[in-house]
Amino acid sequence: MNIRFRLIPYVIVVFTLMNCTNTLSNETNVSLQTDIIRIKVDSLLKIMTLKEKIGQMNQYNGFWDVTGPAPTRGGDAEKKYNDLKNGLVGSMLTVRGVKEVRAVQKIVVEESRLGIPLIIGFDVVHGYKTLSPIPLAEAASWDLEAIKKSAQVAATEASASGINWTFAPMVDISRDPRWGRVMEGAGEDPFLGSKIAKARVEGFQGTDLSASNTIAACAKHFAGYGFSEAGKEYNTVDIGTSTLHNIVLPPFKAAVDSDVKTIMNSFNDLNGVPATGNAYLQRDILKGKWGFEGFVVSDWASIKELVVWGYAKNNKDAAKLAVLAGSDLDMESHIYVSELENLVNEGHVDEKIIDDAVQRILTVKYELGLFDDPYRYCDETREKEVINSQANHEAVLDVAKKSIVLLKNENQILPLKKEGQTIALIGALAEEKNSPLGSWRIASKDSTAVSVLEGMQQYTGNNLIYKKGADVSVGSTSFINEVKINTKDKSGFKEAIKAAKKADVVVMVLGEHGFQSGEARSRTDIGLPGVQQELLEAIHKVNKQIVLVLNNGRPLTINWASENIPAIVEAWQLGSQTGHAVAQVLYGDYNPSGKLPMTFPRNIGQIPIYYNHKNTGRPENESGTPDFVFWTHYSDVENTPLYPFGYGLSYTSFEYKNLNLNKQSFQINEDVHVSVDITNTGDLKGKEVVQLYIRDLVASVTRPVRELKGFELVELEAGETKTVNFTLNKNLLGFYDNNGNFIVEPGDFKVFVGGSSYADLSKSFKVANNLPR
Repeated sequence: MNIRFRLIPYVIVVFTLMNCTNTLSNETNVSLQTDIIRIKVDSLLKIMTLKEKIGQMNQYNGFWDVTGPAPTRGGDAEKKYNDLKNGLVGSMLTVRGVKEVRAVQKIVVEESRLGIPLIIGFDVVHGYKTLSPIPLAEAASWDLEAIKKSAQVAATEASASGINWTFAPMVDISRDPRWGRVMEGAGEDPFLGSKIAKARVEGFQGTDLSASNTIAACAKHFAGYGFSEAGKEYNTVDIGTSTLHNIVLPPFKAAVDSDVKTIMNSFNDLNGVPATGNAYLQRDILKGKWGFEGFVVSDWASIKELVVWGYAKNNKDAAKLAVLAGSDLDMESHIYVSELENLVNEGHVDEKIIDDAVQRILTVKYELGLFDDPYRYCDETREKEVINSQANHEAVLDVAKKSIVLLKNENQILPLKKEGQTIALIGALAEEKNSPLGSWRIASKDSTAVSVLEGMQQYTGNNLIYKKGADVSVGSTSFINEVKINTKDKSGFKEAIKAAKKADVVVMVLGEHGFQSGEARSRTDIGLPGVQQELLEAIHKVNKQIVLVLNNGRPLTINWASENIPAIVEAWQLGSQTGHAVAQVLYGDYNPSGKLPMTFPRNIGQIPIYYNHKNTGRPENESGTPDFVFWTHYSDVENTPLYPFGYGLSYTSFEYKNLNLNKQSFQINEDVHVSVDITNTGDLKGKEVVQLYIRDLVASVTRPVRELKGFELVELEAGETKTVNFTLNKNLLGFYDNNGNFIVEPGDFKVFVGGSSYADLSKSFKVANNLPR
């Protein structure tokens, strides 16, 4: 019997409420729809057994071919299968494809007592089949609409394949490029990270979560994961409350304010308490102070890992600590379904805690429309039409071009001439069709990217010679295995050098393999892997007209290249359309406009290095003598980064002038209006990301030397001038104190506007009020 027929006492009430929605305003209508869902959820909770409730808090990974015979040989697989039939599973992950999803959904809907549908989760991080650039690359576009569109493409394809929930976006702020998962986030800045979090949540979820082409988003990892010590995966985190509230939490708050439906907690501890068992994070801040109404899912087996951390005595203790702390859904620990019932019956966990978690999970299922139609995401015709469509590839090509950052271009070696030259294309990554897909693309088919070689072959006016030079990796690469780097084989150097000698220009595609970044891909040396640096220097000896195209998932230490190579293009791992995007930028059919979302260090010893650092008490060599030692610096390298946050060049040039404020003194509740003129002083049309930073000169908690508080992407014809306007309100001038309270203090401020975090056009202003500090 279908579940709708088991809820007869509530049908009349709900039907009456639904009939009222046609005559109400949108805001009231949304509120009424929420009330309807609440009534439905409450009614369902009343007829659920405790065991069934706990089943909704249990998530299993796909464990057998669901379109084939059911497991019958005992063991874990058969137990999971029986749990599905008995209503003891609320969600599954990594089950994908319409046939597979329909099959597993059919088991719970038609065979379990209540027929509650599953929510199907998957890591749709930067696309499903058609892949966008890795998220860090997308962040370099600073184009929020393009990033939102990228998430929409991912949601459209994933939902067409039966999936209705993604474990994305990752909104962790990180200052350490050794951490492999920087590729999955938006970089080092909380303001930019917050804007991108909002764009991605809105892209995934759309305006109607019940539509068949949207999916529930999941902001992760809550919280502090990006500050893992030494950039090492799954490591401890030790940060102060100022960093927590001002740097780590703002993107999560932006996601919650954007109505993100789920939050994933993290593998790290914070103040000695693992995040999965951290009530301060999940109960006090997320569900309490912020009023988050969705549900919290653990990361993979992180509830069980409470025991390994030494925080829980055993699995039973781990279940208790996690559920009391606010973890609603257990991903692949199998602990809730085995331990929670006894904990409730023994009085260790109040059933109201269970009810709260289940209410949150069921609400999202209702909002997804799964109760109205459990198979709404299971349309095989739509799956065939949507996956890898031409429109999707056009969208990811667009964001790929926007994600490329021009780091250096001496003597205008770029753009390349379209005819009459011999161009040597060197580097194994130039012909790679797998690596450019990047990490976290587990649904996409291997080796489906357009290679840089293929992209450049579309331009037929030059004589293009390709030579590999040297492999980056040795043997096969996969999502679950370490990448073995080529540190010895230089047998291809000779042919590459020979080609370079004949060339007018050499394009070298070097960097990391796509699986050298991502989860568990921490590195202590973030230079060019293997023999690539030697290859670069060998080519440079015979031809100095080199364009270095970087493929990578993190900032790299490329100090030698920056000093010696005339043109450097940061091309990241750009997904399915990598080759076309790179070629169109190299040949000038697209003028690069990307800006770095993360600082590039000069060497590994500078890490962590980030633009919004504190001033310290001794920021400068005040004596002015070269050998004076007692100030904040290194003895072997300057303090500045190789390339700062917000930096990126264009094939044209821009001039900033006439920075103005509407006045010099403001009350706390007044808006500060800032304007600046920007002129395209070059010969080509181009885009520039105009960036605004502030500095709070004196505060009760020391503030950074600069903080990004606004940006606008402006397109200008050659010679054109535009006035760009910004508004600084009290929400942008304030900060969080060490107790997590947002405050705005009177005092002196400076505002900076320009094309990077090194913007030098500045004005001062004062904020005053009659409130005590």
